[in-house]
Amino acid sequence: MARLVLFRAGMALIAMLLAAGFVFLLIHFSPTDPVVLALGDGAAPAAVEAKRRELGLDLPMPVQFVNWLGGILQGDFGTSFFTHRPVADSIVERLPVSLSLLAVGTFFVITLGLGLGFMAGLRPNSWVDNLVTSAVSLALATPSFWLALMLGVVFAVHWRILPVAGYVPLTQDPAAWLKCMLLPAFSLALHGIAVVGRHMRGAVIDVMNAPFIEAARARGTPRSRIVRRYVLKNALLPVLPMIGVQVALLVATSAVMEKVFILPGLGTLMVDSVISSDFPMLQGAILVVAALLITINLLVDIGLGLLDPRVRPQ
Repeated sequence: MARLVLFRAGMALIAMLLAAGFVFLLIHFSPTDPVVLALGDGAAPAAVEAKRRELGLDLPMPVQFVNWLGGILQGDFGTSFFTHRPVADSIVERLPVSLSLLAVGTFFVITLGLGLGFMAGLRPNSWVDNLVTSAVSLALATPSFWLALMLGVVFAVHWRILPVAGYVPLTQDPAAWLKCMLLPAFSLALHGIAVVGRHMRGAVIDVMNAPFIEAARARGTPRSRIVRRYVLKNALLPVLPMIGVQVALLVATSAVMEKVFILPGLGTLMVDSVISSDFPMLQGAILVVAALLITINLLVDIGLGLLDPRVRPQ
């Protein structure tokens, strides 16, 4: 198991270096000069050259990358062109919001997706299965942003039981934090719930029809023990990678929900940075999002290795 963790961690480190290289090149392939953005269009040529030397942009590109990566490792993401604040400070302020949205959305994907798929798979062609299958099809056809607007109208405008905008930190008021997260997290997770539920249903049906399950039944093993000991673990094997993909999609698409529900997270920060051409802020936000995606993939790989020894490196 230790060999699996080291191997996957090494692959994650390589992926992180590649992501850092891509993020670094953003500023060099941009048609806009970042120094002009930092100083303004009316800056004198002498001031532009001095700022270029200050930022180290007059050095060879490999040297710039090493210096930039060294600063990142020390927590220095640069200074925002727009707010003139350290990028790291803005990321630290926004990161808890995005992590909260990701955590609650992941909880919905895992609990509802696996639970509904498991119930439907245990009783194929029953009313439970038909109901779950219909709900999954409807969820896959429903745009997340439209659902977010409709949920906001129902629960915030008409019933007034959940807020439609804003964020309350978990440490300040856990109940208010949860209320702020319910609508955006469920809207964000709906597609993932449907995909995971559909795959879990198929996996459970396949396992229930497997020869070793038939052998367990022939030995007189109670159905409850078969379900607990054999079905759940074996059905999770093909579904776990899909959970990782769906959680990664939560990260990638969270900016939409953050905009709809006015949440000050990393997604909103990235969108605002693109609009204002704030390259240091955009670089830092993309790098943190890439780190989240790579970490999710690493955890899924390790979890899959725990469940299935066949995927472990020999």
